[in-house]
Amino acid sequence: MRPAEEACREQLLRIQQSADFRATERDHRFLDYVVGESLSGRGERIKAYSVAVEVFGRDSTFDPQNDPSVRIAARHLRRSLEHYYLTGGKADPVILSIPKGGYVPVFSVRAPPEDTASVMAADAHESSQPSTSDKAGSNIQEDAVPSSQDVLAQLERIISCPEFRRVGRTGVFLNYLVEETLAGRGHRIKAYSIAIEVFKRPEKSFTQDDPVVRIEAGTLRRELERYYLLAGRNDSVRIGIPKGAYVPTFAWNHSAEPIIAEPLPRRIPSDQMAVPWWRMRWTIPAALAIVAGLVGSAYWINLRPTVDSVQTTGIPDRPTLVVAPFANLGGANAELYARGLAEELLTALPRFKEIKVFGRETSASLSPGVGVSQIRNELGARYLLDGSVRTSGSRIRVTARLLDTSDGAILWSEDYENDLQTRDLFAIQTAVANKVAATVAQPYGVMAQIDSAKPPPDDRGAYECTLNFYAYRGELSVERHADVRACLEGAVTRYPSYATAWAMLSIVYLDEDRFKFNFRSDTPQPMQRALQAARRSIQLDPDNTRGLQALMTALFFSQQFAEAMRIGELALATNPNDTELMGEFGTRLAMGGQWQRGAALLDHALALNPGAAGYYHGTRALAAFMLGDTRSAIAGIRQADLQKFPLFHVVAAIIYAEAGMSEDARREGEIFMQMRPDFIPNIAVELKIRNIQPGDQLRLIMGIRKAGMPVPDGVEAAIADHGVGRSLMLERGFR
Repeated sequence: MRPAEEACREQLLRIQQSADFRATERDHRFLDYVVGESLSGRGERIKAYSVAVEVFGRDSTFDPQNDPSVRIAARHLRRSLEHYYLTGGKADPVILSIPKGGYVPVFSVRAPPEDTASVMAADAHESSQPSTSDKAGSNIQEDAVPSSQDVLAQLERIISCPEFRRVGRTGVFLNYLVEETLAGRGHRIKAYSIAIEVFKRPEKSFTQDDPVVRIEAGTLRRELERYYLLAGRNDSVRIGIPKGAYVPTFAWNHSAEPIIAEPLPRRIPSDQMAVPWWRMRWTIPAALAIVAGLVGSAYWINLRPTVDSVQTTGIPDRPTLVVAPFANLGGANAELYARGLAEELLTALPRFKEIKVFGRETSASLSPGVGVSQIRNELGARYLLDGSVRTSGSRIRVTARLLDTSDGAILWSEDYENDLQTRDLFAIQTAVANKVAATVAQPYGVMAQIDSAKPPPDDRGAYECTLNFYAYRGELSVERHADVRACLEGAVTRYPSYATAWAMLSIVYLDEDRFKFNFRSDTPQPMQRALQAARRSIQLDPDNTRGLQALMTALFFSQQFAEAMRIGELALATNPNDTELMGEFGTRLAMGGQWQRGAALLDHALALNPGAAGYYHGTRALAAFMLGDTRSAIAGIRQADLQKFPLFHVVAAIIYAEAGMSEDARREGEIFMQMRPDFIPNIAVELKIRNIQPGDQLRLIMGIRKAGMPVPDGVEAAIADHGVGRSLMLERGFR
């Protein structure tokens, strides 16, 4: 029974005046609205649309199916209320809550505390009763596994939940594993059967070298872990996929009731908490994850690694980064925002495997404004990322900067401003963190540029090989190719478990074939070497971004277009901030005929990383040409400026010819013919191996002819016969 209206309104006032209700101004407005509507008898009006329009100021075009801002805000509000009732409100007579799945508030009267005698009597009575497992009709014993019905119900709950992201074929994969196991066919669940029955591989073509099942299994494990840390933390049944196997496990989720984490040994004042208050309710798996993080941090919190440690792990050292707590420069809830932003950065940055990021515990132990000398001397880290947060009214301003701890130099700095009334706070935190992470840590980012500008030591190590790889990718010259290939081949010999080096070597081998750089006729052939190296990278580390990129690209040039795109989609979903991957995938999509989407991805990659490789600027220029935007094509090809890369010149010639810049087109065409005299005589083959669609091939060949290059007679007719109708030839003027 709901308390009287007056008691409910008093409770609302009590909550909003309490310092333990750590909520934003918008949370207060949200709570005011839902309580007011409910107490006024208009609870049926409380929908996502009405909240967005009347509370958040959204316009009438708001679509709750595509815009999750109300659901996110409701989740934050629930956490604020939970925190309040665990602290300042634990003795309040009225409990106010927002049930999951809706926005109508519920008021209930807190049950009076029982006296000690009654509790003891109840305990004694309970101990004299049969246990749950002994009760007649019970089919669940304390140590029993869930029944098939329980598991199937949980499977449906997971697959239908929005928090379980269906990346690739994760839903189909999970359904297959569960149903096969429940049917007693768990012994049949092998990589081969999964590849054939789930991923529809041809029976004769699948080999153990194909990493598709390992990649998808890794994705599925991550999505299940994420689900049980979010929406599924209170589910009664837990479905897991053990590492190294594919047969699922089913168990009762004994952490179904949330627990409050015990404080760390060193007590931290509430106003200096390292973990934001909205994340303080953890399940047992989450608590175990924190323990694992503490154990793992023992590895990171060292002085600079020695040569012995590098040789022991088989993976060379990488540049190290520490994220300091962001300083609170004042304003409402600025401290809360600062903690949340640091947390988001510590989530986004480790996705880039080219760097090593000190863990959350190390970050939390520091004070805002920590000196670079302390970071250098105590942690041995090369870089420090710090910043500040200031709020004023509805505006929030975030400043971030990257410092070199060797001399305190500021290598990069940026300001970000947003309006808390028009954008969700947590969306702002995520967006800023991803922007900073991509700018600083991605392969062509600030850290890579600073490191690669310094000459490598005489005994050029494995890490320097990776820096030289990115320098080569920025130039694409045949001279650098030979050096980088030799360096990477030496690196994987010395560090055979270095997945990133294998991935880079795959791309370099591929360049032998597609660009004809330093072609070696030894066996296996370059394309086969590229595939083998990419698969070796994925075997070592199924989540390695560069490995997924290498595998996608090698499959693309092996004429396995559909599989290449599937790997690309999966890699991008897993690593959404990696601009090198984003640019490569955008290029492959564009070449395969999806010029619009490819151009959009390239634009996003270049916006996050304006200093990206000229190769992607060149592809974006080609996409602009194919989309009929000649002005952007000219601007893009000039920005690419890859003078040592042969294909740059043929693309430039095509664009200039289209723009009527005949002299420029002729000059670029002559340069290209000098650098790649074999390309134009074999133009049909060269375009086909790049998966360019027949209609697009005809358009490019027309541009090549217009630029004055000698295309063999009959090429257009041959292309038309293989994939495009005569009508297109007539439309283009080919007779």
